[in-house]
Amino acid sequence: MKVLILSCDTGGGHNSAAIAIYEYLKKVNIECQMLDALTLKSRQTSKRAASAYISVINIPFLFGIIYSAGSLLSNPKVKSPVYYLNRSYRKQLQDYINTNGFDTVITTHLFPAEALTALKREKSINAKTIAVNTDYTCIPFWEETELDYYIIPHEDLMDEFIRRGIPKEKLLPFGIPVNPDFYAKLPKQEARRKFCEIYNVKFDPSKPWYMIMSGSMGYGKVHQLVNAIINMHYTGVNIVVICGTNQKLKSKLEADYGDFDNVAICGYCKNVPLIMDACDVLFTKPGGLSSTEAAVKNIPIIHTAPIPGCETKNARFFNKRNMSYSSKNIQNQLIAALKMCGDDSYRNQIIEAQSRNISRNTLDKIYMFLTDLKRKEGMIV
Repeated sequence: MKVLILSCDTGGGHNSAAIAIYEYLKKVNIECQMLDALTLKSRQTSKRAASAYISVINIPFLFGIIYSAGSLLSNPKVKSPVYYLNRSYRKQLQDYINTNGFDTVITTHLFPAEALTALKREKSINAKTIAVNTDYTCIPFWEETELDYYIIPHEDLMDEFIRRGIPKEKLLPFGIPVNPDFYAKLPKQEARRKFCEIYNVKFDPSKPWYMIMSGSMGYGKVHQLVNAIINMHYTGVNIVVICGTNQKLKSKLEADYGDFDNVAICGYCKNVPLIMDACDVLFTKPGGLSSTEAAVKNIPIIHTAPIPGCETKNARFFNKRNMSYSSKNIQNQLIAALKMCGDDSYRNQIIEAQSRNISRNTLDKIYMFLTDLKRKEGMIV
């Protein structure tokens, strides 16, 4: 078995899911590679796509309009401009797959799925193709793709994907793959001690700890949220802010709160699982990947204002199943945080709902499916 894993640099969730699959397959000795599919067109194309994505999500109203327009245009019978744009690099993708002998291609992003669809329609590749959906909804244009299988986050989404035109027999409700580090659990006090050592801070371990995440690109009203928490609690709670790659946000927070002993401001970091273990509450925009990571960690979630579109539906999915509290209003978010820290019954209801609804063995399911698939094809004896 030789697996190619495709993603794109438009949002960190797709890449995080791809990396989780890549690292797991390497660990179980399956030969695999990971690739930003747009670089096959050119590295400049990939950079332009990432830059355009960042520009649009920073104007939420515009992103919402684009998402709504996509929903209206999306049709399983008529190919969209998105399909034809991605079809343009299909020959490079075909050469890469066939030259390197990949028998399975997994994509965590719509764009490569469109290019793979063009190749499947032309019968240019023999590799099995698998899409991994990283949001709790069927986003626009998935239904115009024609891959062999689709891994979706939850069995409750089956009907939505079927209504949108994806055959039931292609749907695999395995969950969203996350890094295995999120499955491990440190005792809270030990996690707090380690965090203080790593980041050289002197938080009071007996006070509530709030964690704020803003996605890989530092989206949202993070500064206003930190300011509201300080105004309500001053030094009564500890605050850990993860700014992602948004250096401007990090610099602004450091200028305003860098001297506060109860505020730790982090840029892009790889210690998110540890910080989740240390904290009592997570404030995060409702990205599919980050919400899944938090639910796997069983940390109570407060979903802040979403990027309009799929994140709105992610928040609705979690909130409907009591896995999170969701509000665009910061004061309401702070009231919910107090309740999560002070009401054990409420906190436990959220944690139990997360455990019921979020798969903790998605990567195992993907591995077992791949091996069963190849065994049926006679590739594994």
